[in-house]
Amino acid sequence: MVLAAQYALGEVLWTMFVLFMWIIWFWLLITVFGDLFRDHETSGAAKAGWAIFVIFLPYLGVFVYLLVRGGGMAERAMAQQQRAQAQFDSYVRDTAGGGSAAEIAHAKELLDSGAISQAEFDQLKAKALS
Repeated sequence: MVLAAQYALGEVLWTMFVLFMWIIWFWLLITVFGDLFRDHETSGAAKAGWAIFVIFLPYLGVFVYLLVRGGGMAERAMAQQQRAQAQFDSYVRDTAGGGSAAEIAHAKELLDSGAISQAEFDQLKAKALS
């Protein structure tokens, strides 16, 4: 309790501000490195150069990176998001629609064996195709 009494409101606010700035700084570093290694058009040597620049001169490196390559960061992030969405859509399409041919074949077998009527077959076929 004595520690809390000696810690003034201004010091609390300053500590919160410094902590917030550290969080933003690490977020910027992660964003820069994520963008750097996501870019497939940049050569390995250029990536290594940027990484060394950002590691050894972190503040200057991040700010120069944002000035030089910041315009394309949103485009690269959007392209990555579109690739991920296309991959997810393909997975869902394959998973959900992959059994439709097998379902129709099974329903046809049931129709041929007389287990279901033509109306039931049409209903199962429509359900499999939708």
